[in-house]
Amino acid sequence: MALNQQTKELLQKVSTATLCTALFKRGLRNQFIQDVRPLDPNKGNMVGEAFTLRYIPAREDLNPISVFQDRAHPQRKAVEECPPGAVMVIDSRKDARAASAGSILVSRLMVRGAAGIVTDGGFRDSPEIARLSIPAYHNRPSAPTNLTLHQALDINVPIGCGDVAVFPGDVMVGDGEGVIVIPAHLADEIAKEATEMTAFEDFVTEEVLKGRSILGLYPPTDEQSKTDFEAWRAKTGR
Repeated sequence: MALNQQTKELLQKVSTATLCTALFKRGLRNQFIQDVRPLDPNKGNMVGEAFTLRYIPAREDLNPISVFQDRAHPQRKAVEECPPGAVMVIDSRKDARAASAGSILVSRLMVRGAAGIVTDGGFRDSPEIARLSIPAYHNRPSAPTNLTLHQALDINVPIGCGDVAVFPGDVMVGDGEGVIVIPAHLADEIAKEATEMTAFEDFVTEEVLKGRSILGLYPPTDEQSKTDFEAWRAKTGR
């Protein structure tokens, strides 16, 4: 099922932390990609459906630098086929000793309209990528070309990225902390619930900064907290 525009807009305004809690309520405990960070944490939320690329360990006799001359090379092919609005998610086996991609390929994704790129490996040219408008997430900078250790193999198949299963079409959301994977069939309801949770958390934050105790407020076990929240919503339009 395609990600609808309303759900996308809602997910652009909620945090990965809140989304983690909403998914945890449904028994999903392992949806936050581990050891993956934004190159620029000040960009807005990244939201898009997963388009995947899988690397395996490189075998030297099959992975010389000349393979890039093949127009059907899976890494190059993936960059040219990733749909506008999608997030390219790369399984680099959590190995950042060689790059998953560099600034030229990420620039091409950006120009083609991709919503972002995520790898559990590293990027080369990371300072240049950080300056691009496309959100990018990786483990750490890595100068060596991907061919040094990685062999691109499969496009748009189920992968593992940072210890999380990612299926093509899953909804990827990234913010200043990292990236979470939302199963496609849950995206609409999770987006709505996280929006409600965010409104309540914003109310709680305001109250706490005024000096109010969290006891009875967070969670709202006191009836007065619920009454105050409804009054806050009416006042703020939330």
